[in-house]
Amino acid sequence: MAKINGNEIRPGYILDHDGGLWAAVKVDHVKPGKGGAFAQVELRNLRIGTKLNERFRSADKVDRVELERKDQQFLYESEGMLVVMDTDSYEQTELPADLLGDRRPFLQDGMTVVVEYYEAEALNATLPPKVTCRIAETEPVVNGQTAAKSFKPALLENGVRVMVPPFVGPGEEIIVNTETMEYSARA
Repeated sequence: MAKINGNEIRPGYILDHDGGLWAAVKVDHVKPGKGGAFAQVELRNLRIGTKLNERFRSADKVDRVELERKDQQFLYESEGMLVVMDTDSYEQTELPADLLGDRRPFLQDGMTVVVEYYEAEALNATLPPKVTCRIAETEPVVNGQTAAKSFKPALLENGVRVMVPPFVGPGEEIIVNTETMEYSARA
């Protein structure tokens, strides 16, 4: 672990703080009129998901943790556990399904996910930024609705609802951004 000053914290950094592993979600550098500058940091616990707001002065030292990132291929789901295979060693590992959170429906067979490990513990899993999905149902187009940029609701085959442009119909494949969970383009 590397020691860094409190003013060097950036969003995305993983910190060992108060006996837990925390991800810096949001960082605001504040220079009050009186007193020294500090960084107001919003932290999220990687193990239990709680949030914490903390102030770090430039003289404060914190431990920055580097997580090991591995590309792993999703094989199948069994009893709430995702079975993934390391693409280098072909070793299979079980991960809790809630590691993906609300992006879980976008996981497809054979998809490569990036799993972040601290020692031997999996703390985070990331899907590819864009995924191709098929539309199960959507509303028909209403004539005259194209004067302004408009969207209509659509239900994907994986059960997720997204807003799509009026020209997209049922049975078509679209590309969905997994970070924002929004329509990106036609496939």
